[in-house]
Amino acid sequence: MPMNPKVPQRWQRLRAEPHATTRIFDVVRAIYQHPHREKAQDFFVINAPDWVNVVALTPEQHLVLVRQFRYGTNDFSLEIPGGVIDAGEEAVAAGVRELREESGYVGTSARLLGTVHPNPAMQSNRCHLVLVENARPVADLEWDPDEEFEIMTKPVEEIYALARNGGITHAMVLNALLLFVPYWEKLKARPV
Repeated sequence: MPMNPKVPQRWQRLRAEPHATTRIFDVVRAIYQHPHREKAQDFFVINAPDWVNVVALTPEQHLVLVRQFRYGTNDFSLEIPGGVIDAGEEAVAAGVRELREESGYVGTSARLLGTVHPNPAMQSNRCHLVLVENARPVADLEWDPDEEFEIMTKPVEEIYALARNGGITHAMVLNALLLFVPYWEKLKARPV
């Protein structure tokens, strides 16, 4: 099969106009023009605040998980703690806050593992993935009115097995677990 020798072209954004406003995101109708096509196309872009998800490692080398009902899939989802970053809030601070509020866990050495675009085809926001070490359940829970979690910890290898076997399907959680792999491999290689 021959490879396509063409290099993708950058489309020019001609204009954007509000389409819908919701409690958690805005939808914009964006009009784009390809440099070699006559007709402009409209696309719909979801503008949402940035998110954060937290890989929280306990001293026992377990990860903190939350299980919650998700309206988009109309089912339960096994995830790591996370949520929306408040306006003006730094990603690592938001991760520490979300971990504490959702699970009651607090830890040390919080740092950014990486940042991803959840779905660049239609979303403008980013998801920041944070690692927190020595996580322990010491804080009171501070759930939002629509939040309700089952909080648990599981050994890291068991979580990776769940992810490989379809027990974890949330894409941002899988991204976080992928970015955690190098750190986990180094930790496992340390002498006991």
